[in-house]
Amino acid sequence: MKQVLVALVEDKPGVLNRIASLFRRRNFNIESIVAGHSETPGTSRITIATDEEEHLRRNIIRHNLLKLINVIDVVDVTDRPCVIREQALIKVRANGSIRGEVGDLVKIYRARIVDVSTASLIVEVTGEPDKIDSLIEVLTPFGVVEIMRTGKVAMIRGAVNSSDQEEVIRWKNGNGRNHKQAKK
Repeated sequence: MKQVLVALVEDKPGVLNRIASLFRRRNFNIESIVAGHSETPGTSRITIATDEEEHLRRNIIRHNLLKLINVIDVVDVTDRPCVIREQALIKVRANGSIRGEVGDLVKIYRARIVDVSTASLIVEVTGEPDKIDSLIEVLTPFGVVEIMRTGKVAMIRGAVNSSDQEEVIRWKNGNGRNHKQAKK
């Protein structure tokens, strides 16, 4: 399985650049990277999917991320039960005669049509990456014009791990892992 990491970071300029640079310097490939605001003001969550399958190298990636300034925590969710989703917009050639057929296929995948023009449709789909791949494969005979995928986002299933939550609370109160900045 490919590695999926979820990083909690300070919402500051340059954090995403430092993370991408770390991967470049260590010669690791990023399959997808998605960043967005978290439940805590001033922090963001970044989901990083890599193509690294070797366990030792996966640990190296996590530990190197933890050393970066502005990175609060990194969790490797690769082997943990979690929800992984991706979103895609797919533009398909569809004149009036085949729109109904495309619409029926879209409903099967619980996707929806978000734009209609005289020559094409834009389909929005959210789900596991395999579901999106399957929908693209089914729509290909109609003529896929353009695809835009967000990349994977992941969240661990189940109850909140109290030690993870305590770390975030300590960080918010100024007693957390900001030791990296104090050393400089």
